[in-house]
Amino acid sequence: MFIIININITLAFPLSTDSRWIVDDGNKGRRVKLTCVNWPSHLEAAVAEGLSKQPLDSIAEKIVSMGFNCVRLTWPLYLATDETFSGVMTVRQSLRKFGLFEAISGVQVHNPSILDLPLIKAFQEVVSCLGRNRLMVILDNHISQPGWCCSDNDGNGFFGDKHLNPNLWIRGLKRMASMFANVSSNVVAMSLRNELRGPKQNIKDWYKYMQEGAEAVHSVNQNILIIVSGLNYATDLSFLRDRPFQVSFRRKVVFEIHWYGFWSSWKGEDLNKICRRETENIMRMSGFLLEKGFPLFVSEFGIDQRGSNVNDNRFLSCFMALAADLDVDWAIWTVAGSYYLRGKTIGPDESYGVLDWSWSSIRNSTILQMISAIQSPFRGPGLMETHPKKIIFHPSTGLCIVRKSLFQLKLGSCDKPESWRVSSHRVLSLSEEQIFCLKAYEKGKSVKLRLFFFEFYCSKWKPLSGSNMQLSSITKSGASVCLDVDSDSNNIVTKSCKCLEGNSTCDPKSQWFKLVTSTRSRFKPNPFLQISPYSKRFLQKSLSV
Repeated sequence: MFIIININITLAFPLSTDSRWIVDDGNKGRRVKLTCVNWPSHLEAAVAEGLSKQPLDSIAEKIVSMGFNCVRLTWPLYLATDETFSGVMTVRQSLRKFGLFEAISGVQVHNPSILDLPLIKAFQEVVSCLGRNRLMVILDNHISQPGWCCSDNDGNGFFGDKHLNPNLWIRGLKRMASMFANVSSNVVAMSLRNELRGPKQNIKDWYKYMQEGAEAVHSVNQNILIIVSGLNYATDLSFLRDRPFQVSFRRKVVFEIHWYGFWSSWKGEDLNKICRRETENIMRMSGFLLEKGFPLFVSEFGIDQRGSNVNDNRFLSCFMALAADLDVDWAIWTVAGSYYLRGKTIGPDESYGVLDWSWSSIRNSTILQMISAIQSPFRGPGLMETHPKKIIFHPSTGLCIVRKSLFQLKLGSCDKPESWRVSSHRVLSLSEEQIFCLKAYEKGKSVKLRLFFFEFYCSKWKPLSGSNMQLSSITKSGASVCLDVDSDSNNIVTKSCKCLEGNSTCDPKSQWFKLVTSTRSRFKPNPFLQISPYSKRFLQKSLSV
């Protein structure tokens, strides 16, 4: 089965894994990077959120227009195990049960065809609509009893809790997996269980039941990927270092983690050190799986989209650096601009939603533009070039260093960045034009490309600070400087290196640059690369060095 995903990319389903990559079923097994948005359908009403605000097709079209290629669609276990609840109760009845009369009126206006469908049929219609809009779907068993997730003692946390009977859970997984087998090819994966947690969690039972759950899903639907989360709210997979996850099938297992800024404090301490510490923790708890040959899916991350949360904003820049560096698959929380009901509050706003309260507009276009940089893969099977290069990525803007003119540089789209080589002497030169290298002149002035005759004509660059993301060099006058960005023009300049003394109030993010490995070719040719051999020789002879 073939499907067109977003911008003229044809995928052949089903998906599988090739070492640490997710790939399609085509002849060459091309990389498929999951860049998803979470769409909650697990709260009290067990109806996909937002259907009282906008038509279903309109929401799906908005998701596509924002550059996402898939949806992590959440569902409560009882939707697949309680026939009276899922197969008899209608959308109208479920909303009425919680006094959501305004939501009923909204669904009547925007999605009248689903109002009197049973809950499970309405869920299927959402999946079908996403498929019609060329969006892949990951079915995520988010919770058992419908409601907001999560806490240690909500009865949904771990096997043996009040609402997580292992046998019932496996039965629900099998029913949901078989429901979409050979029907909806856009259902590409199933996440076995969201955020295992609580006092009963233990490694022994995790292996027993997660392996049984994976086998159960695969037994009824061999096409889909099986996504496996760890312990402690999907933050800990460290135990897989010593004991493998053993199943009878191959090339279908993906591991998932969650990462939010509010789980740690990103203030009150040197931000370089915080970012390095948090990054090292991610690698220790889960990132090592990439080296073991397993895909890692950050199935939840997110920030306050209002833009005023300092903790979240600091977290996002660090997240962007690691996400670009590892080139991981991911899903942002959340598309939902508001909920029918959360706890006891009717119609609350969701500040983490990429859409606004009415589900009609983008809440924060700056953040959306920022994360668009990691929506396309940097590397992996089937990309255009086989020889890796480096691009210089600016995490706090989601932009890359590009050519402004023959010798000048600025921040621009990562769709067409300059590619770099790093010599053993720490010289940065253009990989496609080896006669140019990166030169620091004077503090406060633009960094420029200069003709590269010998390495001693070029600046040497080394990473500084706890984050290792501040690229430092020495000017001709002996001043120590770091790469920075002119906020007025986005030109690349050098300034005094910030925050090296560990000042907790200092913000070094403008000087964070990440050398990211890429094997993809630029989508558009850079006009400044169109220099004839004659012109190159002329430049070498005529320009001063």
